[in-house]
Amino acid sequence: TRCAQHARPHVTVPICVPRRCSLGHISDLRGGDTASLPGFENLTMGYNKYLRPYFGGEPVQIAMSLDIASISSISESDMDYTATIYLRQRWTDPRLVFHGNKSFTLDARLVELLWVPDTYIVESKRSFLHDVTVGNRLIRLFSNGTILYALRITTTVACNMDLSKYPMDTQTCRLQLESWGYDENDVIFTWLRGNDSVHGIEKLRLSQYTVERYYTLVSKSQQETGSYPRLILQFELRRNVLYFILETYVPSTLLVMLSWVSFWITLDSVPARTCIGVTTVLSMTTLMIGSRSSLSKTNCFIKAIDVYLGICFSFIFGALVEYAVAHYSSSQKCAAKAPQEGPPNELTKEMEEVNITNILNNSITSYKRNISFTSIEISSDNVNCSGLTMKTHEKIKCVLRNKMHRIIGYFTIQNPSNVDHYSKLLFPLFFMLVNVFYWAYYLYF
Repeated sequence: TRCAQHARPHVTVPICVPRRCSLGHISDLRGGDTASLPGFENLTMGYNKYLRPYFGGEPVQIAMSLDIASISSISESDMDYTATIYLRQRWTDPRLVFHGNKSFTLDARLVELLWVPDTYIVESKRSFLHDVTVGNRLIRLFSNGTILYALRITTTVACNMDLSKYPMDTQTCRLQLESWGYDENDVIFTWLRGNDSVHGIEKLRLSQYTVERYYTLVSKSQQETGSYPRLILQFELRRNVLYFILETYVPSTLLVMLSWVSFWITLDSVPARTCIGVTTVLSMTTLMIGSRSSLSKTNCFIKAIDVYLGICFSFIFGALVEYAVAHYSSSQKCAAKAPQEGPPNELTKEMEEVNITNILNNSITSYKRNISFTSIEISSDNVNCSGLTMKTHEKIKCVLRNKMHRIIGYFTIQNPSNVDHYSKLLFPLFFMLVNVFYWAYYLYF
């Protein structure tokens, strides 16, 4: 009897050890080490972490929620953002059901003994789990077999940006969660409470942006290996334009207004007007270079701020060209007046003699014969070519010459001082109209 009593424990031990080792790694079966949850040895008998819940049956429903702790960096040059998030995943594993209404928080290192989803962040460039002072992970087990698995992650995610309206742009970025290996036949991703599953994003205070709105989506990713469940958090970021107004728009506008000061300076003050024109052009060039230094040189977008700076540069350069035109016209007019003040030339004498002869003879025919084509060619007045006795090609030349004199007369500045007078009105008027179209287009279209 004693021998039988002592032999029974030796018989049962080798039977129990393999059954308790079924929770751990496959190597545990070969090594003989137990790997069950401490305190849950009876519960986890026959548990295999390599097999998902409902293996071979219905898919596992995984409900997720997010807390956005911070968005520390949004880079236009790299087109990405860096965020710290708290990711919480819930699913039910019927193999872990126990009696009672209690829930137990387990040591995070015991996650290695349980099956967990293979969730990853789509379009993530760099990611890491925080591990100070220990790994920032949470495992909580409920009596109905529900498991809460929480992680603290910092990730840098790509965000395609349209900078054509920079700095009056609104960017739409995404945070996408997807299963890496399990397709929709194995797992189903859902948001725990729809849009209420995301917290903290409405409280974010960013340096250049304001969170306009956000919403959650449930989607699928069709890959060559199957269709995988995907959850999407989409949020819109509106850039704060006040900084750029004070930094770029106001100085460039003031430089344009400064260039208009030259219109009130006389044409004879060459150094003063030249100095204002060149100084404003150089200052505007420096401002344009500085505005582009914040973005990468590889960024080839024509942005809204570049358009405005180009407009301002055009007006400043136009003011400098206006003075050059006015000064050149004034010098040409002075040169044209100089010969008239001297003695009359031979051509004038000849024309006077012809006119006197015509008056004395009182004959139109004699007037037509005596006047030469050379005098018509030199005269700046329009001549009636139809009444002249000349050949056809000469008449054509005469008509074309009259047309050219008339066209040149349209572009001839009779009074150069009027150029500044008109510029005082036209430059501000056109600049105001351009600003109205510019702001209306980029703010409302």
